[in-house]
Amino acid sequence: MIINKREPWFLKPIFQEKIWGGTALKDVFGYEINSEHTGECCGISAHLKGLSTIENGQFKGESLQSIWENHRELFGNLDGEKFPLIVKILDAKEDLSVQVHPDAAYAQLHENDEGGKTKCWYIIDCAEDAELILGHNAGSKEEATRWVSTGEWDRFLRRVKIRPGDFIYLPNGTVHAIGKGTLVLETQQNIEAAYRLYDFDRHDLNGNPRELHIEKALDVLTVPHVDTAQPKVEFALGDTTVTLLTQTEFFTMFKWEVTNEATFMQEDPFLNGSVIHGTGELICEAGTFPLKAGMHFILPNEFGEFTIKGNLDLIVSYVSI
Repeated sequence: MIINKREPWFLKPIFQEKIWGGTALKDVFGYEINSEHTGECCGISAHLKGLSTIENGQFKGESLQSIWENHRELFGNLDGEKFPLIVKILDAKEDLSVQVHPDAAYAQLHENDEGGKTKCWYIIDCAEDAELILGHNAGSKEEATRWVSTGEWDRFLRRVKIRPGDFIYLPNGTVHAIGKGTLVLETQQNIEAAYRLYDFDRHDLNGNPRELHIEKALDVLTVPHVDTAQPKVEFALGDTTVTLLTQTEFFTMFKWEVTNEATFMQEDPFLNGSVIHGTGELICEAGTFPLKAGMHFILPNEFGEFTIKGNLDLIVSYVSI
């Protein structure tokens, strides 16, 4: 089989109902969804809870995980059993539960050898009064345990106002929750280890109390909270603005605000792309491919030069090496 490394892969979105979900994914991106409570669009994922398949070209119908397992050269021969990143769009019609993720050592000890989990949020849109829970106000583990055990959530949890275009980096150990009225693009390590600390006394879609993991959450939260705000680095590429959102040991992320057209070079192990606003085209050796808000794609290793044409915003990510 001769592999075409110059062909983009467009992925079929996978949708999941959540008690906090709404209709923004359908209303904003035009996804064909019947539910009134869709919380997640898994745009790029090789996790069993949301396994992406390719919609075009040589690998049409194959799962991302299958390509990862059988054609590792298309990902720069990266190590690991799983494709390393997940990209989602989340519609928080209501508040999400307050969670914290473990580091790799704790997860390997307690969660069947799964690694730790670091993630980040790009705020696509939000209500005027929207906010996040980001961190906490406890000065010690003992104080955190006391406030949690007595239900002093307003005292314990740290809330911050947000607006469209904000970027939030969430290393493991950070207490966090998306507030209602928020549309978020989330990029994370391909791990689902999460400990629910508080859920506003809600029940799930079947009427059962939502499971909490208070002991484990208190074990792994960072005390005191460490602010992880990262300055954005912007530069111009003709009429296009390129913004470095973060560069860590786990992933690197950019925002591309394309006006008219811009030419890029894909030289990384792979490149994830998600269109969050506007329409345009991806032009490469394999042809011209339409782009619109809500589309997700991957450019494999050695893809080479390509052009994005139109007026659109994209969030792109890849594994830092």
